[in-house]
Amino acid sequence: MIRVAALGSGSSGNSLLVQAGSTTLLVDCGFTMKETIARMYGLGISPSDVDAVLLSHEHGDHVKGVGPLSRKFGLPIWCTHGTYHKARDNRFSSVRLFNAHEPFIIGDISVDPFPTPHDAAESCQFVFEASNARFANVTDLGVCTTHVKEKLQGVHGLVVECNYDNEMLTNGPYPPSLQARIRSNYGHLGNDQAGSLLKQLDHPELQHILLGHLSEQNNSDAIALSTIQTHLEERPERVSVLAQHCASGWFDIVAETETAIAAV
Repeated sequence: MIRVAALGSGSSGNSLLVQAGSTTLLVDCGFTMKETIARMYGLGISPSDVDAVLLSHEHGDHVKGVGPLSRKFGLPIWCTHGTYHKARDNRFSSVRLFNAHEPFIIGDISVDPFPTPHDAAESCQFVFEASNARFANVTDLGVCTTHVKEKLQGVHGLVVECNYDNEMLTNGPYPPSLQARIRSNYGHLGNDQAGSLLKQLDHPELQHILLGHLSEQNNSDAIALSTIQTHLEERPERVSVLAQHCASGWFDIVAETETAIAAV
């Protein structure tokens, strides 16, 4: 089983906890160290419980507190070469540089990184696996490439980006140049793109669909949820919207084989 919880997800900050067995990983740290620790404690987690921090890319809403957190608690930071060299604060306690095409293992969790098209130095996201359960984090990409779709096949749960609603973005406060950047192939996924992706990925064992990285100016929980549910014909209750200003609860991701063994 894999357990996941978001410390927060949105344009102002992103961070995700992934647990399996005796291993706890923190994916990104887009809040201040103080806020990150407070939200961890709310989920029953201490920084000393964290085995590693994985970074998807160097943008501030993903790395704001990672330097201080690493130094204060001696946490190793795993990231690509590009992310490390472009990060504003990369004075980490220790660093593990990885290739975004090569899987690796941290404790009880297998990590399969994959490159994502985003306007960052060497952006990537991850598929996590433990006890045959597979969970993916896929935000901060302008388009779902064939490679990304292949990586996401058969996952049992995922965070998927729903950054903007087309109409809200068009009629919102952002200038045309910023709207174009967001809509570009190196920007962000909108609600309709995410819905189309989920329709292609859907299968009977897909248990939790978590909508993340919503823009506070160009989207809303209700619109994102409604749009996604129009693309998914069954089990709308498995779709949840992750909040920006507070942590989520825990979500359990269990493979069918693991469920069958437990029932014996």
